[in-house]
Order: sequence, then C-alpha cells, then structure tokens
Amino acid sequence: MSSSVNPLETAHGGDFAGVRQLSIFVENRVGQLLRMTKLLETERVRILGLSVDGKVDCAIVRMIVSDPDAATQMFAESGFPVSECEMLVVGLPQGRRGIMAICAALIGAEININYLYPLWADEDRPQSLAIQCENLPLAATVLREKSFTVLTQSDI
Repeated sequence: MSSSVNPLETAHGGDFAGVRQLSIFVENRVGQLLRMTKLLETERVRILGLSVDGKVDCAIVRMIVSDPDAATQMFAESGFPVSECEMLVVGLPQGRRGIMAICAALIGAEININYLYPLWADEDRPQSLAIQCENLPLAATVLREKSFTVLTQSDI
C-alpha cells in the first residue's frame, strides 16, 4: 500500500522583509569589542547599529551591518559564536517625539517590544530604530498604515 505524504507548508509573512541582525556572544573581557570591529574593517563591513548587553562573564553584541553574510563568516571563522534574527527597522520621523510615536503605534496594536536600538544616519539612510518585537509582520503593517517608513535589508 502506497501513501502520499504532502510536505509541510508554512505561512509567509506577507510583504514583510526584515533586516538581519547578528548576535555575537563574547567573553566579557577587555578588548573583545575592538577585536570584533577590527575583523569587520578588513572586509570593509560597516556597522550600522550596535547594542551591547553585558553580564558578569559574557556579553551579547547585537549589530546590524552592511553585509551580514560576510560578517557572519568572519565572526564564525574567528571563533565568535554568532546567530541571526530578523528585525524591524523603521525610520525615525522628524521632531522630538519620533520614538514615542513609534511606540504608541505598536502599543495601540498590542504589539510588545522586546528591545530596540538606534541605527546611525548617513547620506543614504535616515536615522532609524531597529526593533525586535513579538510579531514583526504585523508591526511592519501597523507602522506602514501610520505612514512610518519601514526599511528592508536592501534599504540599509
């Protein structure tokens, strides 16, 4: 008797295209961040945004870079444990209350923010926020509906 097995299907996130964040796990000791940044300089990978969560004996360095594939390979080859996740990146509106407006839009949709950090502006990209939240596709939709600019990997 033969049976046909259909492959599992997954739902797609609609039109959401996130930005790849690297999380690098390092010993909390002098010089580790310098060592990491020097690695990126050899390949001219630019750090666009950075967050360091330090503990007593280790740290998690979260970053968004111009070339995540090259950076991941360099970190792995140099012995840094690295993982990736998707982030929502949204341009900060002009004025003093940009962060508040973004947070209010997400709270209004009952979307919890896990963490966020800034991405630096340059001539091609406005100042923006990298946001990790519980439902990235819904958060992107909500922010677009409120006229915020949601950036993709190719935008940064």
